[in-house]
Amino acid sequence: MKHSYLLALALGVSLLLPGASSAVAEKLVISNWDGYMPKDMAEKFKAATGIDLEIAVHATNEEIMGKVTASGGEGYDVLFVSSPFAEALNNLGLAAPIDHAKVPNLANLYPEATQLKHDPGNVFSVPYTWGTTGLCYRSDTVKTEPSSWNDLLKPADDLKGKITMLSTDRWLMAAGFLANGMSVNTTDQADLDKVRDQLIEAKRNLLAYDDTTFYSKLVSGEASLVQAWDGWCNYGIAEKPEIKYVIPKEGSDLWVDAIVITKASKNQDAAHKFIDFVLNADNGKWVVENIMYKSPNKAGMEAVDKALFTSFPNMAIPPADLLKYEQLRDLGNGMKAFSKTVSEIMAAK
Repeated sequence: MKHSYLLALALGVSLLLPGASSAVAEKLVISNWDGYMPKDMAEKFKAATGIDLEIAVHATNEEIMGKVTASGGEGYDVLFVSSPFAEALNNLGLAAPIDHAKVPNLANLYPEATQLKHDPGNVFSVPYTWGTTGLCYRSDTVKTEPSSWNDLLKPADDLKGKITMLSTDRWLMAAGFLANGMSVNTTDQADLDKVRDQLIEAKRNLLAYDDTTFYSKLVSGEASLVQAWDGWCNYGIAEKPEIKYVIPKEGSDLWVDAIVITKASKNQDAAHKFIDFVLNADNGKWVVENIMYKSPNKAGMEAVDKALFTSFPNMAIPPADLLKYEQLRDLGNGMKAFSKTVSEIMAAK
């Protein structure tokens, strides 16, 4: 979805990690966000299976979707994308079905990870990380601790000019939808217009739209309140414990980053072996400790030192509580009006 703290920690994978050539060895081409897997994943997977990995990096969901839809998926075997994009790939006929018999480590997932609305039963995708979007703030500088999305959209005078919001369109609009008690997947034009006008007004009080350095702005004191994915707030908390995270009283979205096998892959057995390898307990533990996101991998979560959950309380949200929040879904043709609305917000002075 959205990852830069790991770059600073030098935990990223290389842009390209081709395995040694072999007349019989298979090779998989994976596309993922930078830093979203252990940097030695290719070596470990090769040692365990004899299969080479070539790891490409995409910066955004939109980037990899553009490449995959243009090629019909040719050239890629496995993709890491956020759940609305996994759903879109399936709706476009570009995602292969997951053969559960070939992924025994699916048993490591929480039961709730099989109940996700974008793909009940993990038919075409496997969840890798999940979490919430909320408010990340400096508890030592805000006069009143935030509890509502309206604290972001209609800020007190002392917060004006010290707020950032996410510019990624689905999450930007979700803040407005949730503040109004609407579905995060609404495409109703009247609702879009209402939220557009509110977000244009909110824009006048922002320090910036920021998807990558907002937690650094909190650490430095440049910002006091930001819209944040929970794991990214943790990056700020790690540097300054006065930073806190709260899910507003109106709720959150449930975001999920998932793994998909392309239907065009000529190495689907190997692709299933890769997903099975990713789902082992050690990799699940790595996700939590290094990306600082919650994992739907129960075995991985249980292997983590519980002191981590004390330092970063949002990591301890139970899966059943996560499922109370609405997932972002593929909007299909409704995305046209949605994107137009976001463009109007961004163009407004």
